[in-house]
Amino acid sequence: MARDKDVPTEKNPGGDIDLPKEIDLAEEESSEKALVPFDPLQRYLAEIRRYPLLSREEEHRLAVEYKEFGNIEAAYRLVTANLRLVVMIAREYQRAFRNLLDLVQEGNIGLMEAVKNFDPYRGVRFPSYAVWWIRAYIIRYIMNDWRMVKIGTTQAQRKLFFNLQKEKERLEAEGFTPGQKLLAERLNVKEGEIVEMEQRLANRDLSTDVPVGEGEEATLLDFLADNKETPEERVAEAEYRRVLSEKMEEFGRTLKDKESVIFRERLLTEEPLTLREIGEKYGISRERVRQIEERIKKKLKGFLGKEFKDVRDAVAGAE
Repeated sequence: MARDKDVPTEKNPGGDIDLPKEIDLAEEESSEKALVPFDPLQRYLAEIRRYPLLSREEEHRLAVEYKEFGNIEAAYRLVTANLRLVVMIAREYQRAFRNLLDLVQEGNIGLMEAVKNFDPYRGVRFPSYAVWWIRAYIIRYIMNDWRMVKIGTTQAQRKLFFNLQKEKERLEAEGFTPGQKLLAERLNVKEGEIVEMEQRLANRDLSTDVPVGEGEEATLLDFLADNKETPEERVAEAEYRRVLSEKMEEFGRTLKDKESVIFRERLLTEEPLTLREIGEKYGISRERVRQIEERIKKKLKGFLGKEFKDVRDAVAGAE
């Protein structure tokens, strides 16, 4: 169906939209007398035609009643009168998602959100405002359910998802080879984003539990790398921590008086005291505690540097 010239666009967000009295879907037409299988889409379209469209004045009155007085009946009238608008928008996305009824259902949720948020005093007709809510809910649904693994998690990726194939066809019709560089220029994105989206669209989802071959018990999961530590690595890590703990205790025995207290109550404990708490406890300023702590850290770095060849790993926990 051709779009009304006053349908709101990015260049004309305030335009008015008139709902079609009938939705021109060839597949919906059938004789009432014919014996055909039950078609839920056809039944739904027949149902929504029962609801009359609203004039600008009726829309405004109903919107005011809902906003000012919470009149649910007014909100119901606004929703039902615009159900045909949802179908019209959902048809735009059938190419990306074949189940039109699923798209209509999500669009209807967007329509109800539009009723909740519509301001009747801004001088814009309700359908013109609702278009954006309906489209937003449909797009979100497609991006979340097109595949098990989401492929459009950013605005740039969503733009490519819906426009990449269209732009390829447009370039081919103009006699150009739709290369990645030219596509990136036309869509105003980076060439790497074109490459990434083409790879995502070309690859299908695979379950790691599916057998790798007919009659095979092995699955793809059996061939994936295990990033967990090996038993040898866990033993080595535990031994390293044990030695480091011993060396820290040994270093602590080289300290005296305030240095020893600050080392144990600031650097060794899991719940260190604050500079103020230590200062008040021993009658010194916070700045003096900080200076002593910095001196201890320097001594500790030098001590561990002599004890361990790889100083950086050892000192990381102390700094």
